[in-house]
This record gives sequence, structure tokens and C-alpha cells, in this order.
Amino acid sequence: MKFSRIAVVLILVTVVSACQANKQTGGTLIGAGAGALLGSQLGSGRGKLAMVALGALGGAWLGSEIGKSMDEADRARAARAQTAALETGRSGTPVAWRNPDNGHSGQITPRPSYTRASVETCREYEHEVTIDGRRETMKGTACRQRDGSWQTIN
Repeated sequence: MKFSRIAVVLILVTVVSACQANKQTGGTLIGAGAGALLGSQLGSGRGKLAMVALGALGGAWLGSEIGKSMDEADRARAARAQTAALETGRSGTPVAWRNPDNGHSGQITPRPSYTRASVETCREYEHEVTIDGRRETMKGTACRQRDGSWQTIN
């Protein structure tokens, strides 16, 4: 299971690097990978495969919608807000970001931290993004790495 997560992360990093010029494609691929990973945690037997497929399709759609609308400045502001929320944010209290050039905005609401595998400190979070009046909400989990940075694991 751990190997498959590492493989998915490596594939996503490669795809994102290759698709950085195309926001929608990158968002679609990241969403599909994240959805498939989430789906793989649900179901069992043949049901597990169905959950992976449904997760990939749902994630691809959501990633595509958000990816085609967020520009580099949006992603930078969202990343800074997410780091602040994970690092010092109070559980349940949103940390907001806004791009004054296009009106896109969002907020990250961190949940309580916990220790995973007796090594990593992790936090679940909810990231709500509003683009052109449309609101989308994504949920994820990030864990602190040895270098102090936060890495999203799903």
C-alpha cells in the first residue's frame, strides 16, 4: 500500500511538471490521481476497483473545473494560506486568501493535528475556493516532512 502511494505521488509530480503550462489538464490529472487514491481507501474486492474508478472520475472533473480557472497568482496565494493554516492555524478557524486582480478567493480550515505512524504530524483540512461566483470545496490531509514543509498526502 505504501509503495502504491509513493508511485502515485511520483506520477503526479511528473505530470504536473509536464503540464504546468496547461492549468486545466494539470488540474484534471491531479484531481484524477487524488480521487483514485481516495477511492482506493474505500470498498473491498471488486467494490474497491469501482471506488478507485469513481474517485478518479470525480477528482478529474473537480480538478479540471478548478484548474482551468486558477492562475499562478491564485495558486501561490492559496499555497501560502494553506501553509499558514497547517502551521499555525487554530482548528476550525479559516485562513483566507484573495487575489485582488481577478477576485478569486478561498479559505483553508485546518482540523486538529495528529501523529501518524508515531513519526509524522498530520492535519486534515478543507479548502473552499470561489472562482467567478462558483464555490468548490476540497478536503485533504497534509503531513509535516522532516524538512519542516507540509506535503499533501490525499
